[in-house]
Amino acid sequence: MMKQKYEPLFQSFTFGNGVELKNRVVLAPMTNFSSNQDGTVSDDEVAYYEKRSSGVGMAITACTYATPNGKGFPGEFAAHNDDMIPSLRRLASAIQGQGAKAILQIFHGGRECPPEQVDGDVVSASNIPSEREGRAVPRELSSEEIDGIIRDFGEATRRAIEAGYDGVEIHGANGYLIQQFFSPHSNRREDKWGGSLEKRMAFPLAVVDSVQKAVAEHGDESFIVGYRFSPEEPETPGITMGDTLALVDALSEKNLDYLHVSLMEFWSEARRGVDEKKPRIQLIKERVGSKMPVIGVGSIYTADDAAKAMESGVPLIALGRELIIDPDWVQKIQEGREDEIVTVIDKDKQKELVVPDPLWNAIVNTPGWFPGV
Repeated sequence: MMKQKYEPLFQSFTFGNGVELKNRVVLAPMTNFSSNQDGTVSDDEVAYYEKRSSGVGMAITACTYATPNGKGFPGEFAAHNDDMIPSLRRLASAIQGQGAKAILQIFHGGRECPPEQVDGDVVSASNIPSEREGRAVPRELSSEEIDGIIRDFGEATRRAIEAGYDGVEIHGANGYLIQQFFSPHSNRREDKWGGSLEKRMAFPLAVVDSVQKAVAEHGDESFIVGYRFSPEEPETPGITMGDTLALVDALSEKNLDYLHVSLMEFWSEARRGVDEKKPRIQLIKERVGSKMPVIGVGSIYTADDAAKAMESGVPLIALGRELIIDPDWVQKIQEGREDEIVTVIDKDKQKELVVPDPLWNAIVNTPGWFPGV
């Protein structure tokens, strides 16, 4: 029997567009480096998603690139042309076959793309390299190219619709191209795409418009559109919490279905740009939570972690690393076996956990990323 305190996790949830999720638990988007050479989804990836989609109400895929020079990782699956629709469909069907809604995360890596993944053509809002070690100096995009990438996000959305997804998530987080346009660190432009805070918002909002236009033309109201963002950057200049609250205000006018906050720690506090020391998730929820649902995420491992996160008032909780560590997390809580939840990766159980080799190698060779490594 499930304990009463976990019941809020298992209430159904209905988006503003009428689509219902069976519960409040979401599989967070997690890069897995495991697609085929040609950009199609691999058998190992399909098995990995099937294993993790049976308990959750909604599964958000790893990011897929909408433009050829947007490929941010080796083994990232593609959505940049119509030849990829059968591959995309295969993944959507695998997730939906387990009872979860399938959301395709669409993306462009910008200056974070490894040069060898994009034929050396690393691009960004401006020619400012990332502060991470060994990163390439990107080429500043022309205004024609910017218009093309905005269109590409719309085209990737059309492909998601044709492939049968329940929605898309626009990846405006984690330092990739959409965030690069919003960030004063990476965007030093002086045209309509940069300069003031409002102008730095122009590209993210144009991508939202392009995606929504594709939905209006090719889909219907049941197609979910979400937006993921990172609230702050450590760099100076960089995105502050104040900047982000202005962005979420603008996004809240766009009739999106949800906002997804990218955090390593659910309860992490704002660093700069706001007067009060509050958790970022709380500031965002207070700002736009009445207008659209917010998905919270970040180091939720135990059933009690999730129950406490629900007390913040966010209606949906995403788990990434924990659903890799224990794919049966949801079922264990439902069956009153939450004390059997595993919260540390077992390095002897790769096969049992159905984790593809490239992702497994990344996990075991990156100290501090997963508990137990």
